[in-house]
Amino acid sequence: MKYLTRAVFAGALGLGALLLAALPAEAAIDLKGDVEQGAIVIGKTDPDAVVTLDGRKLMVSSKGYFAMAFGRDHGPKATLVVKTPDGKSETEHLKVASRHWQIQSITGVARKYVTPPPEDLIRIKRERKLKMESRPCHTDADWFAEKFIWPASGPISGIFGSQRIFNGQPRNPHFGVDIAAPEGSPIVAPADGIIRLAQPDMFYEGGLVFIDHGQGVYSQMLHMSKIYVKKGQHVRQGDLIGKVGMKGRATGPHLHWGMLWCGVRVDASLMIPGVGPEGARYGMKVKSVKPN
Repeated sequence: MKYLTRAVFAGALGLGALLLAALPAEAAIDLKGDVEQGAIVIGKTDPDAVVTLDGRKLMVSSKGYFAMAFGRDHGPKATLVVKTPDGKSETEHLKVASRHWQIQSITGVARKYVTPPPEDLIRIKRERKLKMESRPCHTDADWFAEKFIWPASGPISGIFGSQRIFNGQPRNPHFGVDIAAPEGSPIVAPADGIIRLAQPDMFYEGGLVFIDHGQGVYSQMLHMSKIYVKKGQHVRQGDLIGKVGMKGRATGPHLHWGMLWCGVRVDASLMIPGVGPEGARYGMKVKSVKPN
């Protein structure tokens, strides 16, 4: 992830060997991340500043961190406004870069997961409500500002944003990164957070865990065979949260790692140092290692 040209407070984020462009001292916004479809961008400003994105007020932590994101199909523009306690206002007209999305065809999916029968639709509706209620957007924490790590080790078998075709039938895009690993392989927390949901048997997701990293930034872990955490539990980066499985809509053992910001689905791979704006690639081998 790279710093944008609007950067001050050089080195304040402490997120590794990344270069900050030196700008005038009066600049009020410090942003980390590429402004592109599917990306979370982390900002830093005065803790008492008022920050809005396209008119939506954002949370700002006691350290001055805030998060914002741009979905898979976000338009080419966004407007960020920061008003500091001294009455100054700074406006950034952001250009949101577009990305090219691939098509992935998957066969061998059980028919009920492609076209659910009526009796399963009630369950799906109930579980959808549970998931919506388990992602509060107001947690006053900034764990999202730390370096993330891969939650599992193995080759990438699915990437964010790709159009999914199940058994020849087009479906919604894939909103996560799939890491192929043997069943029972460990899954760890990619960053600090609070467990908001820990369900062992969801219809589509199988074993499902939500980790709240603060201000509406969430990790979602799907298809888990075992879950070792409970709702409300605080986890640290690298803590064991469960094991890889193939429950729900899965044709083989793997971890689906998805991320959201206040309901906006984003590319989890872009949170990993060194992956870059191009994101993960099919077959790319990743390893869960805590930074030094």
